[in-house]
Amino acid sequence: MKKRVLLLVVPCVLLAALTGFYLYPTSTYTPVFMERAELEKSVFYQAGARDLVNPGKLYYKSPYIYVNEKYKGVHVINNTTPTAPVSEGFIVAPGCIDMAIKGDILYLDNAVDLVAFNLSTKQVTERVKAIFPEPLSPDGYACYTKRPENFVLVGWKKVTKNN
Repeated sequence: MKKRVLLLVVPCVLLAALTGFYLYPTSTYTPVFMERAELEKSVFYQAGARDLVNPGKLYYKSPYIYVNEKYKGVHVINNTTPTAPVSEGFIVAPGCIDMAIKGDILYLDNAVDLVAFNLSTKQVTERVKAIFPEPLSPDGYACYTKRPENFVLVGWKKVTKNN
């Protein structure tokens, strides 16, 4: 009986090994990493318009609309004239996918860190390190890639296959 089981199992394992069968499902995205020291200096205000490419959540605090650009930061749009909103600037924040505002403070995620950004002074006022889990890829898979020491996952890049 054990020989029959082995005769069935061994060919299946060999076939799986030869055809590239993976124990973990594979994502169509590859992780983007940033060095921890760089991450901690990466949140800043940039004046001027920037195109919306991959918008996420939005937040309205009169007269501004704040629109998340997934994994990149937050667009600052002046909505004083709702028929003609003006893109005034962009808060660069690698790994940002969520935000909230209380008073003059914009709270946003900077990859795994929570950052408090003062909207009046346009500066970071506080950072709480490693409070959030790493984000899953857009297709729902966790990152199984071994990363260099002191690097943080800040986003995902679509894998393109060259035929």
